[in-house]
Amino acid sequence: MTPKRFNNPFYGVVDMITEMNRISDSMTTMEAGNAGERERGYADAWSPPTDILARGNDLVIRCEIAGVREQDVAVLLNQGTLTISGERHRDEEDVVYYSSERFMGRFRREISLPEGVDEEDIEADYDEGLLTVVVRGAANTRGPKRIPLRRRPPKKS
Repeated sequence: MTPKRFNNPFYGVVDMITEMNRISDSMTTMEAGNAGERERGYADAWSPPTDILARGNDLVIRCEIAGVREQDVAVLLNQGTLTISGERHRDEEDVVYYSSERFMGRFRREISLPEGVDEEDIEADYDEGLLTVVVRGAANTRGPKRIPLRRRPPKKS
């Protein structure tokens, strides 16, 4: 018996800005050897590791944001885009770090949701550094629809 396969509503919908930020973060860390040392704004915010999965009919989004206080996290829905943002602060002052691999400062993750999702369909909870967002009924929506290309008639000279 083959396992049931679901249509991936995110197939072809890649959040390029988030992926480019992740690549930039990796390159900056390798070049400078000091992850998280500089102050970040939303233009260059770090992106937390995120899993997107289907559980029954629900879409589940898990973001790993250990060390971020609950009051420093925001989950917003705007025109079909779920934005998870916040900030991780250094609590210790007058401390010398010999190694620091965790990103500090602002973070931001944007995820395009399937059409028709309302804020009433979304629940979020935060426990032990893991933010879990459940979007009820969004796992079995249709993926992107391919638009056929028409051939243009040749130009008359």
